[in-house]
Amino acid sequence: MKTFMLLLIMTLSATAADFDVVLRNGRIVDGSGKPAFAGDLAIKDGCIAVVGKVAGSGASEINVGGKIVAPGFIDVHTHSEDILKYSAAENFLRMGVTTVVTGNCGGSRIDIARFFKDLEATNVTLNVASLIGHNSVRVKAMGGSFNRPPSADELSRMKTMVEQAMKDGAVGLSTGLIYLPGTFTKTEEIIELARVAAAHGGLYVSHIRHETEQIFEALDELCRVAREAGIRAQISHLKLAGPKAWGRAGEVLAILDKARADGLDIAHDQYVYTASSTGLSRLVPDQAREGGTKKFIERVRDPEQKRLIIAEMKATLKRSLRSDYGYVFIADCRHDKSLSGKTVPQAAKLRRGSDSLDDQIELVLDLERHGGATAIFHGMNEADVRRFLLHPLTMVASDGGPRAPSTELTHPRSCGNNARVLSRYVRELKLLSLEEAVRKMTSLPARTFRLQGHGEIKPGCAANVVVFDPDQVADRATFEQPRAYAVGFSDVFVNGTAVIRDGSLTGARPGKPVRSSPTRH
Repeated sequence: MKTFMLLLIMTLSATAADFDVVLRNGRIVDGSGKPAFAGDLAIKDGCIAVVGKVAGSGASEINVGGKIVAPGFIDVHTHSEDILKYSAAENFLRMGVTTVVTGNCGGSRIDIARFFKDLEATNVTLNVASLIGHNSVRVKAMGGSFNRPPSADELSRMKTMVEQAMKDGAVGLSTGLIYLPGTFTKTEEIIELARVAAAHGGLYVSHIRHETEQIFEALDELCRVAREAGIRAQISHLKLAGPKAWGRAGEVLAILDKARADGLDIAHDQYVYTASSTGLSRLVPDQAREGGTKKFIERVRDPEQKRLIIAEMKATLKRSLRSDYGYVFIADCRHDKSLSGKTVPQAAKLRRGSDSLDDQIELVLDLERHGGATAIFHGMNEADVRRFLLHPLTMVASDGGPRAPSTELTHPRSCGNNARVLSRYVRELKLLSLEEAVRKMTSLPARTFRLQGHGEIKPGCAANVVVFDPDQVADRATFEQPRAYAVGFSDVFVNGTAVIRDGSLTGARPGKPVRSSPTRH
């Protein structure tokens, strides 16, 4: 019996694995921007243990056959407040994203501690960080979309909510200054709240007030907030919208570079499409929508107020050098599904028998009365997209959210953004090197958002790792088929656990909340 036990112990000792997983024979792109190198990667207890030549064995040994081994991508601009509903987040995983930042554009869960607790209870597939959204806080404190400054008491309550969120692990404060009620917010209010976030090492992340030819005014405001609040700043989905603004990317970047030279810490993110997506309500003046749907209906029923609303809509079109809304596609209209997929002129022709500008405006106002619609705005220029992408401080971010397969028309960025960078801008156009593209998706966002232990392939970092074939990776999502998942990612690990293995979902849910880190890493 003793001899048998000794042999058993010797056998177990000889076969015990040194690591949980070993990826062998990869081309490692470590996230730093340095050239790729051949090597292995070992994972143990959810962390990267060894990079280079791994002498020990793994409980799971995977020969990746020369594919790229890189840090999991970090998408810093998502709208993933519904991640608990779509906890598989397969669209993100399929394009290599292992960590998302939600709470952008001023909208977030207010109780960050509760949100993170729910995440831990739900078991999601990927890691989730969150900003605290100014619009959400303002509505909570002020009770509506009011065109006025907050009272002293209301501002105090807003500051208390922001401070609590930061204590609970939010990575910063976000604003959405084209959305209600953010559009009514004065810069001084933003500065007061940004100071609270700054005191906790947070970032100020803004969907700035203008992305058209007025973007320079918006950049001035962002720089003022950063300067007076003493806070690092981030521009969400940097873009130039409308023909009048096209071709000015160099001017925008020059202003930002000068601000940095003057001591401000400012970065930006971008999705690689020439179309944006938001509510059709963006075509309606902010003042007309102040106070909610009931107030809006009252205004359009009043002939004089309606005349002023229509006049402003036509003036806005004229300022942007457009003659109608042919650049706007209705993505989803719950009030009338027959309009989904139609341009506004096509929808006006269908509903009203005419595609005149007056009929287009009447259609938009009618849809707004009945709950609105989501829309896709084909408003950017490819040359500007490329110019922004080349800047070393531009991160890659989707502005998307977790998606389940469906026939609903949405923007393809939620399923294709990261893969599109690798296929179109790295492989096809050779605009970026592979190493630089990966840096923009990994270490740059990790450092900007202070996600310590993320974004790099090095010992001690969280084992968020992707394996992909650079010759096969591609986006499949289009505006006609926006829910098609990306291809080319054979293996994806989150916190050391495989969520995609050999191209198939494993069903594992190892994602965690990611809380802010007080210092750079």
